[in-house]
Amino acid sequence: MSKTAAIPPLAADPSRWKALVFIALAQLMVVLDATIVNIALPSAQTDLGISDGNRQWVITAYALAFGGLLLFGGRIADKWGRKNAFVVGLIGFALASAIGGAANGEAMMLGARALQGAFGALLAPAALSLLAVMFTDAKERAKAFGIYGAIAGGGGAVGLILGGVLTEYLNWRWTFFVNIPFAIVAATGAWLVIREPAGSRNRAPLDVPGVVLSTLGLVSLVYGFTRAESEGWSDPLTIGLFAASAVLLASFVLTESKVRSPLLPLRVLLERNRGGVYLSLGLAVISMFGLFLFLTYYLQVVKGYSPVKTGFAFLPMIAGMITGSTQIGARLMTRVPPRLLMGPGFLVAAAGMLLLTQLEVGSSYPALILPAQLLLGLGMGTAFMPAMSLATHGVDPADAGVASAMVNTSQQVGGAIGTALLNTIAASATTAYLADHAAEAAAGGPAAQLIQAQAMVEGYSSAIWWAVGILAASSAIALTLITTGRPGGPVASGSGSAEDAGLKVPVIAH
Repeated sequence: MSKTAAIPPLAADPSRWKALVFIALAQLMVVLDATIVNIALPSAQTDLGISDGNRQWVITAYALAFGGLLLFGGRIADKWGRKNAFVVGLIGFALASAIGGAANGEAMMLGARALQGAFGALLAPAALSLLAVMFTDAKERAKAFGIYGAIAGGGGAVGLILGGVLTEYLNWRWTFFVNIPFAIVAATGAWLVIREPAGSRNRAPLDVPGVVLSTLGLVSLVYGFTRAESEGWSDPLTIGLFAASAVLLASFVLTESKVRSPLLPLRVLLERNRGGVYLSLGLAVISMFGLFLFLTYYLQVVKGYSPVKTGFAFLPMIAGMITGSTQIGARLMTRVPPRLLMGPGFLVAAAGMLLLTQLEVGSSYPALILPAQLLLGLGMGTAFMPAMSLATHGVDPADAGVASAMVNTSQQVGGAIGTALLNTIAASATTAYLADHAAEAAAGGPAAQLIQAQAMVEGYSSAIWWAVGILAASSAIALTLITTGRPGGPVASGSGSAEDAGLKVPVIAH
C-alpha cells in the first residue's frame, strides 16, 4: 500500500444524516423528472400544438443537455464547491421548471427542458460527490448509498406514478411546477446543514478544450441515436453524427492524457473497478429506460389504463428496487465483494425482462407483468446500490465531483440511447408485422384494430429480447471487471495498487 495510506481518515460530519435527507430529495427530483413528463406528454403535445415528429424532443432536449454537460458540471462542483454547485443547481432547476410549466408553445417548452438538463448536470454530480466526501464509515456509507441507490433506481418509476396523478387530477403543467417546492426545501436545507470537508476542492484551472470536446462529443452521440430512431440508421446525417462523436470523444481522451489539469483525469476512468461500474451501469440503464416507455404505452394504449392507473401499475418495480437496494444491497455490501451483488443483480433483472418477452395483447397484469416488475426491481436495486458507492470509492476528494459525473453520464447517455435504440428495434418489428398482415389490416373494423395492437406488442417483445441480452452483458462486465473485495477490505489483485489507480484510500475511508 502506498504512503498515502498512513493519512488518517477525515472526521465524520455530525450533520451528515440531515444532509442526506436534502441530497436524497434533490436526487429524487432530478431522476423522476426524466420520466414524469412521459405520461404528461400526450396532453402537453395537444395543448401546445407540438407535432408528432417533434414530441420526442421534449424528452431528448433534457437528455442531451444533461448528458452532454455532466462532466463539466462535475468539475465545476469540484472547483467551485459542491455545496455551492448543489444549491445553484437546485435554484436553476426550479426556475427552468417554472418556465416549462408556463410554456405557451413548442419553443418555450423545449428551451425549458434543455435548461432543466443543464442545471441538472450541475446538481446531480454535486449531490453524489457530497455523499462521497461526507460519509466515511463503511457501514454508514452502505446505508447512505442504499438510500441513494434506491432513489436513483426507483425515481424514474416514481415519476411515472406522480406524472399520472398530476396529469389526471390537476394538469400536465403540474409535472413541472411540482419541482419548485422540492427544490426550495432541498436548497434551504442544504444551505443550513451541509458542511464540506476542508481541502476537498480542486482549484486547478478549468480544462476548456476538454469541456468543449466532451460536451460536443456526448451531444453528437445522443443525438445520433435519437435521429436514427426517426430517420433510420443509413441516414447521412445520422452516420455523420456518429462519426463526429467518435472523432470528438477520441480527441477528448487524447487531450485529457496531455493537459496538466484535465476535466476528466484518466485515472478516474481507467481504474478497472470504476470503469466496470460505468460500463455495466450504462448498459443496464439502456434496457431500463426503454422498458419504461414500452410498458407505459402498452398499459395506456393496448390495455386502456388511465394515466393514474398506469402510474400505480409501476409500484411493484419501485417496491422491488427499494427492497433490493436497502434490504439486500446495503446489508450485504460490507460483507461480500460488489461484483457478487452487481452480477447476480443484473441477472435477476434480466430474468424479469425475459418474462416480459412473453407479452401479448391479452396478457394478465397479475400473472405476467407484476412478477416481471418485482424481479426487475429487486435485481436493479441490488445492483445499483454497490454501483453507486463503488463509482466514487477511493477517489481523491478533489476528483469526487467528476467521478460522480461519470456515473450520472453513463446513466443519462444510456437512457437516451436506450429510448432511441430500443424504440427503433420495436418500430422495425411492428412495421414488419403489419406488412405480413396487410390484408387483415386493410379490412378495417375490430379485426384491423386487433392487428394494430398485436403489431405494437410484437415490436415491444422484440425490443425486450434485446434488453435481456444487454442486461446479461452488464452482468458479465460486472463479474469480469470489478475485482475489488468487499468495501473496507484490501484492493483486489489485478486492479492495481491504490496509488497506481489514482486512489487515496483513507481520504474516503471504508
